[in-house]
Amino acid sequence: MTGSSETPGTPAVSVILPASNEAALIGGCLEALCVSHWADEAPVEVIVIANGCRDDTAERARAKAPAFAQRGWTLQVLERQEGGKLAALDAGDAAASGATRVYLDADVIVAPELLSQLHEVLSCPAPRYASGTVNITARSAVSRAYARIWRQVPFMAQCVPGCGVFAVNAAGRRRWGRFPDIISDDTFVRLNFTPDERVGVPARYDWPIAEGFDRLVRVRRRQDAGVAEIEERYPALVANDDK
Repeated sequence: MTGSSETPGTPAVSVILPASNEAALIGGCLEALCVSHWADEAPVEVIVIANGCRDDTAERARAKAPAFAQRGWTLQVLERQEGGKLAALDAGDAAASGATRVYLDADVIVAPELLSQLHEVLSCPAPRYASGTVNITARSAVSRAYARIWRQVPFMAQCVPGCGVFAVNAAGRRRWGRFPDIISDDTFVRLNFTPDERVGVPARYDWPIAEGFDRLVRVRRRQDAGVAEIEERYPALVANDDK
């Protein structure tokens, strides 16, 4: 594993961003993050974990480092030969030093207000989980139709699903150690918190769904398998569900 980093001060927030063959998307994700509104004196650190990439994801991510440096923030890029999102998340956590941890997918575009709002609601001693207001995006006709239905599902419209981005404070992060080798990391983390411990903030973020019927079916099956896996391996967590 190789990396590069500068540390101007202890960060308030660490953004952990796993990316596997995301050369087409990583630039837009980081550009949106870099223009986040931020009034806190403590900086932000962003850690991109390029895991198992066969493209130039890492190089494109590093190209954004000067823009972050101009803000007094750091952008660190770690490269792992091995694939696997959960191992990438662990590598990001090991390198992070911020009390607040934001876990962000490379295909997500955050609104400028999201980072500061997450930091604000997580600046408390009690364990907390937070996410923004998800805006499901799609291009193809079938995916747009699916998105229209999915937006109305109570879990998506009324709960804090954390699809594509979720965040925890230091007390919340102590709820688990290393990420387990499972399908659904976001479901696992969300269910480590009761509904009362989850906070949704109004700032939005764009979260794209799979394009086309066949891909939607494959993703839906994987999501269902991920939930079933957690129910089998971590039955105690199911009591925290609010679907």
